[in-house]
Amino acid sequence: MKDHILVVGGYGHVGRLICQQLGNLYPDKVIAAGRSFSKAREFCSTTNGSVIPLELDITKSLPSDLFETVRIVVMCLDQKDTGFIQACFANNVDYIDISANHSFLSRIEELQTEAMNHKTAAVLSVGLAPGLTNLLARHTKSYLDNTEEMDIYVMLGLGDRHGRAAIEWTIDNLNTRFQVYSNWEKVNVDTFSSGKTTYFGKELGERKGYRFYFSDQNSLPYTLQIPTVSTRLCFDSKVITYVIMLLKRVGIFRLIKYQSIRKVMVWLFSKIRWGKELYALKIDAFGEVSGKRVKAECSIQGRQEALLTAKIAAKLTEKLYTMKGLNGIYHLEELFDIDSFYPDVIAPHVRITEYRNNS
Repeated sequence: MKDHILVVGGYGHVGRLICQQLGNLYPDKVIAAGRSFSKAREFCSTTNGSVIPLELDITKSLPSDLFETVRIVVMCLDQKDTGFIQACFANNVDYIDISANHSFLSRIEELQTEAMNHKTAAVLSVGLAPGLTNLLARHTKSYLDNTEEMDIYVMLGLGDRHGRAAIEWTIDNLNTRFQVYSNWEKVNVDTFSSGKTTYFGKELGERKGYRFYFSDQNSLPYTLQIPTVSTRLCFDSKVITYVIMLLKRVGIFRLIKYQSIRKVMVWLFSKIRWGKELYALKIDAFGEVSGKRVKAECSIQGRQEALLTAKIAAKLTEKLYTMKGLNGIYHLEELFDIDSFYPDVIAPHVRITEYRNNS
């Protein structure tokens, strides 16, 4: 019977949180998989037997019986090709991906016909950014008759614990040139360029964010039909944000191509604890209401970004587990609105505020 949930990377920083959430809902039905069986077993021993360990290397030939009892796969690792995803589809297994690499997510989108033919579903953009940013974008857009432009701001707390994979992804994208949509046309932009200021609320005040390679700004134009979308990053420490901008401007991050330098940067970022254990998101949407040009704002704050990602992934898995007849490939905001995850995923103390100003 296909009633198990396979979490690939299930003993990693976010993976173990997802397994813990799902293990409480489906005891003995959740599998924590990874290349190290000893690490998987060690983690599972802390779950009172609700999570099952499995040794699995998705870059190698897959066991012939891997998908016999698996209903849903939650992927917590970055991948280099779509072979594993195609194997999921071929075995009638639904797929959830929490990664943020736009170029790879685009390759998954190209498997739309394959997913439809096998009557399976894949859901992308599951986490903080992309993920919660997508839901907030949809929520904010609903207050406008017409949305012309959207600025998304992501603030990460340097006091929070971030997994190695997330730190490496951030480091690798500090010297990236990428494309965004501007009035439906793709334009090239640089990471940590074009600083823009927004107001995060009374507690955090005004902060300047800089362009960063979050995948939501590439998917939202066509999922929500918004001509211009940009996503910017800042840290809760204004000093660190400013220093990173200066280092980018003088070209220091070009040295990331050297592995020795990259390792040092990853180590430094993993040791920084100069801030709070928080995250904050802000949406500034520009458009029209009843013929008037307006600006709609929506913000949200919380703690423990990794736990939030785990809760969103677990809640989505729960929904897919009971859903029938869903075929194809979707981004999170195409299937659900923020109310579908509130207040179970978003803690009650989080504030969501909205208001409109004539521009």
